[in-house]
Amino acid sequence: MTALITAEHLSVRLEAHPVLSDVSLAVQPGEIVTILGPNGSGKSTLLRALLGIVPASGGRVVQRPGLVVGYVPQRLAIDRTMPMTVRRFLSLPRRVGDAEAAAALARVGVPEVAGRQMADLSGGQFQRVLLARALLSQPDILILDEPTQGLDQPGEAAFYRLIEEVRRETGVAVLMVSHDLHVVMAASDRVICLNGHICCEGTPRVVSTAPEYRALFGLGTQGALALYQHVHDHSHDHGEAQAHHHHDHKHDHDHHHA
Repeated sequence: MTALITAEHLSVRLEAHPVLSDVSLAVQPGEIVTILGPNGSGKSTLLRALLGIVPASGGRVVQRPGLVVGYVPQRLAIDRTMPMTVRRFLSLPRRVGDAEAAAALARVGVPEVAGRQMADLSGGQFQRVLLARALLSQPDILILDEPTQGLDQPGEAAFYRLIEEVRRETGVAVLMVSHDLHVVMAASDRVICLNGHICCEGTPRVVSTAPEYRALFGLGTQGALALYQHVHDHSHDHGEAQAHHHHDHKHDHDHHHA
């Protein structure tokens, strides 16, 4: 099976400072890969290098020929003061028909927002609109840069659930950078811990017990990684996300040290 996107011994320097060194990874069709790392660990730079926006100083990035990428940038990267309706936004840069736009908004659970101003959306709605626009190109891979930043825990869980559903329905691969070192979508096939280089990688359960993970991120939760589980209710699939109880302690813990 040909990988969709591959980094081979990738190194990146920005203004002569090494940001990434000797990073090798590959994303296969239909796979969900989550990249975890602290601030300054090079996560966004890695995504930009994989997208071809940032040049490699060593190694290389290979994309499968004809690869279609749906990119969901960080929410803060968009000027929210500019007047623009959701419907207009969905037609940037490629014009789409009303039916297609409506179907995309319905797919991500916000069918009612087409006529609203982008600036008036809640954080969760805004992220869903970004996702809808990324899905319009029928991508082979979704690349999401900290998509749940600024959302509360239920909002984060709901967004993860949505990504899981989209993957299940469309078969799209997902490469996601997460800002939350203590919670990861359980549907991730692999988690990669990044801190300038790859510290550890594996399934969510393997990584959560890895000493490298605990050494890097073991703060406030006794080094535990909470997994958002999608719970299937066969009568009606509205599985509410479940986080292990210790995730709640993380927030309590943070308040003590705020």
